[in-house]
Amino acid sequence: MEEAKFYKKEPDQKVRCYLCSHRCLIPPDKLGICGVRRNIDGTLYSLVYGKAIADQVDPIEKKPFFHFYPGSLSFSIATVGCNFRCLNCQNFSISQIINEGGQIIGKGLKPEQIVESALLNRCESIAYTYTEPTIFLEYVLDTAKIAKPKGIKNVLVTNGYITEEALREAAPLIDAANIDLKGFNEERHLRLCGAKLKPVLDSIRLYHDLGIWIEVTTLVIPHHNDSPEELDQIAHFLADLDPAIPWHVTRFSPAYKLIDEPRTPIETLQKAREIGLAAGLRYVYTGNIPGEMGENTFCYQCHTLLIERRGFFLKQNIIKEAHCPNCGAKIDGVGLG
Repeated sequence: MEEAKFYKKEPDQKVRCYLCSHRCLIPPDKLGICGVRRNIDGTLYSLVYGKAIADQVDPIEKKPFFHFYPGSLSFSIATVGCNFRCLNCQNFSISQIINEGGQIIGKGLKPEQIVESALLNRCESIAYTYTEPTIFLEYVLDTAKIAKPKGIKNVLVTNGYITEEALREAAPLIDAANIDLKGFNEERHLRLCGAKLKPVLDSIRLYHDLGIWIEVTTLVIPHHNDSPEELDQIAHFLADLDPAIPWHVTRFSPAYKLIDEPRTPIETLQKAREIGLAAGLRYVYTGNIPGEMGENTFCYQCHTLLIERRGFFLKQNIIKEAHCPNCGAKIDGVGLG
């Protein structure tokens, strides 16, 4: 166990965790909502520090990041646990293991070993992903502190439920984040994932204001968040914040507790892409449908095909020094070529 950061001691040996926006008040010998932070005699501990449930090399496009060092590799790690209860979770076997009555598992993997593996595998970045990285943020920060001086970037794939206090402290070490925006209706958001919508919107704004490169993903689920009106609300929220934010509208497949819903029709994702572009976003991508035109990057000014993709892999990238070679428009992103 490792003593947690981001908490305050309260009367009667209770503690107030302020790592995520649930801000759990945890009595002695109890866990927070995430299931991996325990109050022991008035001290909060992380139960997953140094316990990796997954560690592997992925294309950065798998996260998905399309405007952050495209074509590069990312060393991906996760622990068990999550502060959301998403009905559609693809990784429920590790994210919800505690809530399903299981135990905390994972192999011992020190921050130094993660960085060493990233270097050996010629990874441009380390991605904290698969489950929610906020709930193992101490592990993230200690790893990032070692990785950063060695030239390795650090990226989060996150639900965006981190508090302002925690994000401001983490920001100097975080280079990019892909944030899930699961919808734009407070009631449905709460029903779908067990958390409020507003803190996610607030953190998207804060990530952007802190200068962290962000991309946003919306898993489009039939009968939940697939109406043109709700997709238009998401698109306008992002475009008003910054039209350069890439928006990934991704195909849902039945999983976990949403096994009775159909897969998202391709036409719905194509419509979502049209909605995003009409709202003023420069880059809108359709996900989980390899070979579809919407996974490619086009110049927002002259519409030249700049990056051609098939699934998680690049077929070509003709961007030159972050500019379109045809019209000279600056293409937004980091490490584009």
